[in-house]
Amino acid sequence: MRTSTLRNAISIALLVAITGMGEWAMAQDTTTDTTAQGRAPVTKAPAKLQPKKSTDKSAAPAATNLQTVTVTGTRIRGGSTPSPVITIGSEQIQQEGFSDLGEVIRSVPQNFSGGQNPGVAAGAAAGGLSDQNITGGSGLNLRGLGPDATLTLLNGRRMAYGGFAQAVDVSTIPVEAVERIEIVPDGASAIYGSDAVGGVANVILKRDFDGVTVGTRYGGATDGGLTTREYSATAGTTWATGGLIVTGEKTSNDPIYSDQRDYTQSMYRPSTLWQGNDLRSGLFSLHQSLGDTVELHLDALSSNRDSQTAMAYPGVYYPSNVKTKTTLLAPSLEAWLPGDWTLTLSGAVGNDKNAVAQPAVSTAGGQVTANGLVAYKNKSLTYEMGAEGPLFTLPGGEARLAAGAGYRYNDFQYMSGTAIRAGGDESSRFAYAELNLPLVGPEQSIGGIERLELTGAARTEDGDYGRVTTPKLGVIYSPNADFSLKASWGKSFKAPTLLQRYSNQTATYYPAATFGAGYPADATALLLGGGSPDLRPERARTWSASLAFHPEALPGLNAELTWFDIDYTQRILQPIASPYGLFGNPIYADFVAFDPTEAAQAAALAGTSNFYNYVGTPYDASKVVAIIDDRYVNASRQRINGVDLSGSYRFDLGMGRLTIRGSASRLDSTQAVTAAQSPYNLAGTLFFPARTNSRIGAVWQQGGFTASLFGNYRSGVINTVDRNKGASFTTFDATLRYDTGARDDAWSNLALELSAQNLLNRAPPLYAVTSLTNAPYDSTNYSAVGRFVSFSVSKHW
Repeated sequence: MRTSTLRNAISIALLVAITGMGEWAMAQDTTTDTTAQGRAPVTKAPAKLQPKKSTDKSAAPAATNLQTVTVTGTRIRGGSTPSPVITIGSEQIQQEGFSDLGEVIRSVPQNFSGGQNPGVAAGAAAGGLSDQNITGGSGLNLRGLGPDATLTLLNGRRMAYGGFAQAVDVSTIPVEAVERIEIVPDGASAIYGSDAVGGVANVILKRDFDGVTVGTRYGGATDGGLTTREYSATAGTTWATGGLIVTGEKTSNDPIYSDQRDYTQSMYRPSTLWQGNDLRSGLFSLHQSLGDTVELHLDALSSNRDSQTAMAYPGVYYPSNVKTKTTLLAPSLEAWLPGDWTLTLSGAVGNDKNAVAQPAVSTAGGQVTANGLVAYKNKSLTYEMGAEGPLFTLPGGEARLAAGAGYRYNDFQYMSGTAIRAGGDESSRFAYAELNLPLVGPEQSIGGIERLELTGAARTEDGDYGRVTTPKLGVIYSPNADFSLKASWGKSFKAPTLLQRYSNQTATYYPAATFGAGYPADATALLLGGGSPDLRPERARTWSASLAFHPEALPGLNAELTWFDIDYTQRILQPIASPYGLFGNPIYADFVAFDPTEAAQAAALAGTSNFYNYVGTPYDASKVVAIIDDRYVNASRQRINGVDLSGSYRFDLGMGRLTIRGSASRLDSTQAVTAAQSPYNLAGTLFFPARTNSRIGAVWQQGGFTASLFGNYRSGVINTVDRNKGASFTTFDATLRYDTGARDDAWSNLALELSAQNLLNRAPPLYAVTSLTNAPYDSTNYSAVGRFVSFSVSKHW
């Protein structure tokens, strides 16, 4: 090992270890094979530090490219991750007719459409408080662990949380500016910190875009509703030392109402099955070289969304109008140092504000009897300093180290009218290190070992919720050029949400009969609710193993089989799932204090900010037979495991090319609220992920013509009330696209597209509901849209 290289590495590592600055700026000029949805990106090794040079002296000077090569799931430049990586590129997005990133993520079998997503209708909150589309947007929810347990990045930077469930709305990012989205459905807290329990998704923007593209799309559901209008414009340019891209879009759609579908005619009216929406968003991304060794990056995103829903009850309905404004500003500076080391300074500041107006309107006369005003505000700030480079040379290549430190801050406020229902902030300092050791490479010609690589990472976060250290170890092994085996073990965590920590303390005075029989008629009980500032982080232990098949004899074939297991403990929840039969149930023994003294009652009431009396008589401490504690607590344990299978086969056929690709996921998950409770199934039950999800299809390309057909399958789910299992849900999507390409006339670079989702107009499986307020189908797994047809046209200059 060269002494100067080691000295540089030690100096940088020491500098990073004592510095506290923001989130890693993940560069996006990776050379990626996006033909297989489940295959990890194929990344070329970085070139030597030098600007690109044109061999044509008459051509315009090419932009400087400082060759930062980063893959989601690792901070090592040009490195590999031992976790599976799902890569969906811009070409695939076009081929399958997706109009926004929300549609993209909902097509991924490893992602659950519950949480904050359009189409999540009344009644879905039975699966969890987050199953409400407060923001009107689309949030990732890998493995169905909740939108707060999946980390979403834009060019490697954190965005502000939205609403109260800490979801991030990816549909505000204009899809025309997206180069690809990379999803790692595996624990990644050792690399990225809190939230990355189910995994991490990184939306990577186009780096070099030249020209102007304008486009429009019009569509609607053939059964009525969801008339959609989209307009977009994208402009970009490059110069000798940099480039930029600017994108703006305006999208609107009408709601789908319950009276527009036969199977929801009995619901109280007016009720929405899919919200109305009006979105305006803009994005700006710049990279500029400052000399030969420094590059500046700046990403900025701004969006405004108005969404409309309605929920109806007997004699009254509640129309909701939600105004959401989201902003992100993320600068970074990368410096290339001697010895192939890179120093990165980066930061990100984000805001998300939701204002909800929800009057109560009489169904009969239209009188407004109340006006509910609710607001959620989220702020985030992150800054970081990191370094990456080689340490020494091993037989398989250079051993490389990435290390850094930084600071993260989040602020949250929930207001109802003028009253603050929850408000607080949290901050943390963090430090991380990651090591990549290529022990054997193809050049060594060792029989049975073409490639052997070890990876290791560790991250420590010290926040006001405590200190958490999360390691991750991995191995990548290829016996020959046809097979690759990857395995990883790690720990991940999620900090408590600010709603869980800082919700106002409440006390509700109930008749004891509400919770069980056996007490006098005048007996009462006290129910406590609200946040718990002393909550600890949720913890997870994760395993994954993948076998990839990519035979040299069939270069167009890629397939990958992945096994995963997550042991998720100390999950935060309100422990009382149902008050009925609470007394005497051993599951809730830890949360019920019988025969409380007057001093204990006084202590419980002293910390509350809201008191509600449902007894009808003044509070009488002598009548209270129990105090029930339903405040947020670290109590639940979930076990999640399953297998993923993905693959693609691309081959020439006649004058064109046929690509067959698909992905499937089998999921099992159980939960136990307390140690005394036997685990019960989540996956395969109402409002939780279906056990089996898949998407498979084919794409035909010939010249400028593209045709695709994809089938989607979701297995049936069980209604836990009557134990009836619903039918499975199979739909087909088709897209026809024609691009004229470059020509010498007005038809040059004109693209036309006709797309249809749920081509056979399949209705969702139904289940019996006890309230006509609720939709009679599982809106987290199945859609009420039916057949949706759209036509789009775009032109590039």
